[in-house]
Amino acid sequence: MTRAALTAICLAVLVFCSCGAKPNGSKTKKPKQVIPTIECDVRAGKINLPEFIAKCPASCKEAKQQVYGTGVFASISSICNAAIHSGVITNSGGKVIVRKMAGQNIYKGSLSNGVRSLSLPKWRESFTVSVGKPKKGVIYPSTLDYTPSRPSTVKTGQKEAKPPLVTTVLPATVAPEPTTTITTTPPEPPSTTTPPPTTTPPPTSTTTKARAVVHKVRDAGVRRPESGSINRRLPASPSGSAFARRDWPPTSFARPDWYPGPRRPAVADATVFSSSHSDSSRGSPDSGYTWAEGDASEPAREPRPDISEYDRWFYNFGQYNPDSSRGKVVPETTVTRVEPVDAWKPEVAPYDTAGSSVREQDSIPRTPEPASQGDPNCNVDIAFLMDGSWSIGKRRFKIQKDFLAEVSQVLNVGIAGPMMGIIQFGDEPVTEMSLKTYSNSRDVKSAIEKIVQKGGLSNVGKALSYVNKHYYSDANGNRGGAPNVAVVLVDGWPTDKVEEASRLARESGINIFFVTIEGPDENEKQNVVEANFVDKAVCRTNGFYSLPVSSWFTLRKAVQPLVKRVCDTDRLMCSKTCLNANDIAFVIDGSSSVGTGNFRTVLQFVANVTREFEISDTDTRVGAVQYTYEQRLEFAFGQHNHKADLLNAIKRINYWSGGTSTGAAITYAADQLFSKSKPNKRKIMIVITDGRSYDDVRVPALAVHRQGVIAYSIGIAWAAQDELEYIATDPDKEHSFFVDEFDSLYKFVPKIIHNICQEFNSQPRN
Repeated sequence: MTRAALTAICLAVLVFCSCGAKPNGSKTKKPKQVIPTIECDVRAGKINLPEFIAKCPASCKEAKQQVYGTGVFASISSICNAAIHSGVITNSGGKVIVRKMAGQNIYKGSLSNGVRSLSLPKWRESFTVSVGKPKKGVIYPSTLDYTPSRPSTVKTGQKEAKPPLVTTVLPATVAPEPTTTITTTPPEPPSTTTPPPTTTPPPTSTTTKARAVVHKVRDAGVRRPESGSINRRLPASPSGSAFARRDWPPTSFARPDWYPGPRRPAVADATVFSSSHSDSSRGSPDSGYTWAEGDASEPAREPRPDISEYDRWFYNFGQYNPDSSRGKVVPETTVTRVEPVDAWKPEVAPYDTAGSSVREQDSIPRTPEPASQGDPNCNVDIAFLMDGSWSIGKRRFKIQKDFLAEVSQVLNVGIAGPMMGIIQFGDEPVTEMSLKTYSNSRDVKSAIEKIVQKGGLSNVGKALSYVNKHYYSDANGNRGGAPNVAVVLVDGWPTDKVEEASRLARESGINIFFVTIEGPDENEKQNVVEANFVDKAVCRTNGFYSLPVSSWFTLRKAVQPLVKRVCDTDRLMCSKTCLNANDIAFVIDGSSSVGTGNFRTVLQFVANVTREFEISDTDTRVGAVQYTYEQRLEFAFGQHNHKADLLNAIKRINYWSGGTSTGAAITYAADQLFSKSKPNKRKIMIVITDGRSYDDVRVPALAVHRQGVIAYSIGIAWAAQDELEYIATDPDKEHSFFVDEFDSLYKFVPKIIHNICQEFNSQPRN
């Protein structure tokens, strides 16, 4: 055998052995986990996977995306900020594993790792986050499947496969015409290229189902566009259709602040939207609440060409079902309607904050009306807190605006009467108009018509806090002498607590009214954040300050009763604060033991107490009596109605000198001062003495107590402790004070003011 033949045989054997041994000897290559990157604003509810891994970028804490819950989060929460809140990652970013779970009845907010999470009532879906280290053998998807209504950019380490095309086939009405399939492709990452639209040949039988969330067929009589016209909408032809289709302009509106994804490219606008596109396809928030009977069940309506304005209104807003379930946060489900093209008029886009779709008549400047004097019998500064939350929906928000417009007409706004402002609340309160923005009803009504719904939750407590701290200021037109009134309109119930914010507002003199439309029934009360929220919020719980309305469609009936109540200034009890609702009588000892120098110290004490109150004929009034054996009226209630004049009058009191008859002085003050006190004033007597009285103080003190006078006694040096306790209103320790020397009197000024206000604010609210 030749050498060449031997060499060939050896090589063949070698190749055979090596091929047979390779499958058994080589190790299986472990697949590599590709981790997709998400943005800070991506929410868990927008990803259609029960469990997935993702990588968060750095600095998500600064993005301030909202998070709801602690440990277990509502699916409307930002994934990355929830991970920071839980301590799974830091603000530098990192990998996180997300696991979906069932919805919770309540999510409690907290502050953790620099992220403030919010509380939220019932939500349909939850999720948890954990450290992004997959268990051995577990491989998560390398791409994330987003909901089609709001596509988000997904970045991965490798080039992604293109998603499948979704085709929408419009129903044919004329058989002989060729049909065109309109094909749309969801926006893809920047790293990929978008294929050109494709046109399919006319099929004999097509059953392709449209993607209902994004692209809806407007009506059954739409004529298909010609072949090849994918990105262009042709004018409707009257032939072959009962109603012509109207052309929709490109969606160039501004996205709402809460929208997490990028703006939709213009190519995505190649399909026909329904007439209700503003609510369903313009990025509404997750409908996390359960709607047992939504508005989507309403039948489509076909208007008559000769309908009246009222009929047109009824057609546009529809028959309301008072039994339909309500929840917070979600916008109303929309209804597809069929309209003749000549019956349609363009409207302002509901979320257009950039002003790109403003009605033509709104852009025409109009000369403002001259300032009206208004109704002098209704001199109040009134702020309406209107509900702009998603739960109210577009239709009912319009009804609310119509209600406020009618209220403004009935009020007769003017500089000598009521002045009206509006705050819209959702997640955050926003001033729509201050008290001084408009000075007549016509301008107020025009401004109300232009208000655009903000959306969000129904955070009434936050709105009341905003009103108390910022709204009633001189810069916003607060007139000071007019009572402050805040009227809250809320759909169902608030999504935050109102008790503390309302208490602070009442103590600031704000009269809070509540108009609750379709409040919670017995089955819904379990979803209310704060039980009895109306009674905890309003000025008084006697029913005067609360107007429950059973249906939004009967809200108009509340106009007259509401205006009558807010204009009844005598019953606006919360305008009466501890500093502006008193008749205060100082009963001053002018006996010989006091002395001239100490008497001037006593007068300085009286002046210091007086400075703390609001002085006028309609606010706090002050009178003074000096006594020895006899009594002298220095000045009566209402004699000095300006603080400067009153302080000068106190300074001019001359020292009398003589004996000490405190009992007779108390009786004299009751006859000369408190007998002329106004019925809506709190009667307060402050007795200042430095010794034991020559007469009995018990009977006169008991008499003034029975008249409703709150008595304080201040003893100095040789004053008798038992007499001080007889004079003082119970409990003695809160109304009786003693000092060893006159120079220490000043220490009791803040204590007396605090006690007066504490007693005032603790009065029953019925």
